[in-house]
Amino acid sequence: MILTLRTTQTLSSALAVALLLCTLSVQAVDVPSSVLSAQAKRIAAIRKASASTVMVFAAGGKGGGSGVLISPDGYALSNFHVVKPAGTAMKCALNDGQLYDAVVVGVDPVGDVALIKMIGRDDFPFAKMSDSDKVRLGDWCFAVGNPFLLATDFQPTVTYGIVSGVHRYQYPAGTLLEYTDCIQTDASINPGNSGGPLFNAIGDLIGINGRGSFEKRGRVNVGVGYAISINQIKHFLGYLHSGRFLDHATLGANMVTDENGAVVVSNIIESSDAYRRGLRYGDQLLSFGGRPINTVNGFKNVLGIYPRGWRVPISFLQDGKQIDTFVRLAGVHSPEELLAKVQPNRKPPARPPEQEKPKDDPPEAKPPAKNIKKTGFPPAVAPFIEARHGYSNYYFNKLNQNRVWDKYIGLTKGDKLPGNWIIEGQIGNLGAATIHLQANRVDAKLPQGTTFADLDADLNTQDAPRGSGGMLVALHMWKHIMQVSPTRFGEVYYLGSMPTPKHSQKQDVLIGTHSVIECRYYFDPKSGHLTSIEMYPDLGVDPCELYFSDYKEVNGHLLPHHIEVVHGEVIYGELIISSYQFPTAVKGAN
Repeated sequence: MILTLRTTQTLSSALAVALLLCTLSVQAVDVPSSVLSAQAKRIAAIRKASASTVMVFAAGGKGGGSGVLISPDGYALSNFHVVKPAGTAMKCALNDGQLYDAVVVGVDPVGDVALIKMIGRDDFPFAKMSDSDKVRLGDWCFAVGNPFLLATDFQPTVTYGIVSGVHRYQYPAGTLLEYTDCIQTDASINPGNSGGPLFNAIGDLIGINGRGSFEKRGRVNVGVGYAISINQIKHFLGYLHSGRFLDHATLGANMVTDENGAVVVSNIIESSDAYRRGLRYGDQLLSFGGRPINTVNGFKNVLGIYPRGWRVPISFLQDGKQIDTFVRLAGVHSPEELLAKVQPNRKPPARPPEQEKPKDDPPEAKPPAKNIKKTGFPPAVAPFIEARHGYSNYYFNKLNQNRVWDKYIGLTKGDKLPGNWIIEGQIGNLGAATIHLQANRVDAKLPQGTTFADLDADLNTQDAPRGSGGMLVALHMWKHIMQVSPTRFGEVYYLGSMPTPKHSQKQDVLIGTHSVIECRYYFDPKSGHLTSIEMYPDLGVDPCELYFSDYKEVNGHLLPHHIEVVHGEVIYGELIISSYQFPTAVKGAN
């Protein structure tokens, strides 16, 4: 068939008219405002989330992955398996087009989490952490990151999807890694997304992407990815700031499902705190950490979100009677066992002699090449790195030790109170009490009688007064660390932060060992006050617990006037203080 020129022109004109009508028709369609509003919110959420997403690149092409900023001063979360190949220092990019230096702070190898610090700004864009326990099946979510390390232009990849499962338990991989209480999503999570953020629909952080199910040959996500819940990470966050290798918790008891479907104790270690709290073989576990327990996996899920050392509420049924108490959680590994698994070939680093420490020269007087050779790190990151056996980066432990202690001693000025102390008051309504804290001895006149602690003898045998678990030694440990400071007290380190049975807000914790006695000192992060002490005379026994309150000024020193003494689950008494006496101060409480 042959078309004439006239026919062709006619058809072209008709087509033009048709296209014009279609255009007018499309323009005439009104898009619902709800659709436009949803689109605008989605765009805003992705823009906000992308700004806080970190692209991690290991030096020398050793790999990389993703991360997310959680504070304006540069602290960011990632996976342990992402930062491990990079070592202590790495490069991180943001979608502002800038490449930043970063250092490792603390790592949780069991939970596959790492905290890093980016350097160069104090106004980094950061993500808001949401409550991941409120995440529900079917919620919209999106993952942002650096899959296959494609973000060489510093622009992260965004994948959108839904939450396809919550509270997922992933069995341990190898001998160390265990994912518990995960968020499952069908948003594509591929190699390189690891360590990156999972956001909810409004761009708030609900998890850290870590594991995915992949097609065997192509390493391509098949629609099942897992994120570590942000609530789990919140539990570990204070610990991560300590610059240590962190361990997860164990109850010291195994659980099985009996023929009635109840979760019951199948085995328990007699030296565990759970056993001391009364848990026995065959008891039914009702709740743990405030969450009802209906399956063994449900118990493992909850247990896995806690760090070693936390005290959590537990309820169990024993001979038809419900028992509610708090239990101290032990670690899955010993410290050296954990270190051997994380760094199997590492030898304890030799501490440099004092004379080899860098001098306080101005930066321009230090040639960069000399600094790199001396420390092994570029000048930008070298000041933020300090190696010590058992730590991922001791610099941050020392930083937090000083932060907590300087604030406390600034209030009490206990270092200005040398010599002996005399504390007067009464034990509850029982009667008067006088406690004389001396260098080598503590004498006490109490309503229950006269007693003492010989500080030249083995302190782990000094449990006076009877029933207190060692109140006199615990008071000595309080006075002694104030007078000599943590640097001369013994081995002292920053543990992290955790709640206590009496404080729902997390407390900063310093652990100090002096003369074989371990003490845990808990500080309120806002006020700086010492809120409690746990003095452990030996392993496997209940500590003596002192709870401090009613702080009042005494001649310029802010000191507690109420001390509750607890041993195990028994309150020994309440020391109500009426006066302090010091060699350089006048008796008084006002």
